[in-house]
Amino acid sequence: MVEIICGEKGKGKTKHLLDRANAAIVDAQGNIVYLDKSRKHMYELNNKIRLINVTDFPVSNCDEFMGFICGIVSQDNDLQEMFLDSFITIAGLKEDEMQHAVEKLDIISEKFNVKFILSISRDEKDLPECAKAKVVVSL
Repeated sequence: MVEIICGEKGKGKTKHLLDRANAAIVDAQGNIVYLDKSRKHMYELNNKIRLINVTDFPVSNCDEFMGFICGIVSQDNDLQEMFLDSFITIAGLKEDEMQHAVEKLDIISEKFNVKFILSISRDEKDLPECAKAKVVVSL
């Protein structure tokens, strides 16, 4: 399952994502991973949540990012949820690649039973149709 938190920059998406991650760890049966573009939020996350700074790795486009995600999923059989902050930035998405990326995450989610929660800095009306159906919070 893929869920999207969307809204323009500065609307509070990261705060909402951090709160959801911290709430999820309380009842988690498996592991939770939080991907971000920096370590800025390290102390705002529960210490049981694994924070990965994507910019530490040579990921520069959508296909490399999907390989990166698959690597994380493949090395952790107990992975339950992944929170992806600043999704467009960390995934290196070009303007027309969001639909492809969301569809790939859907496939990975179904096959490996991992839930993805994305924050996207766009208004809901500016998302592709496949992503609009996955919006759970629009700020």
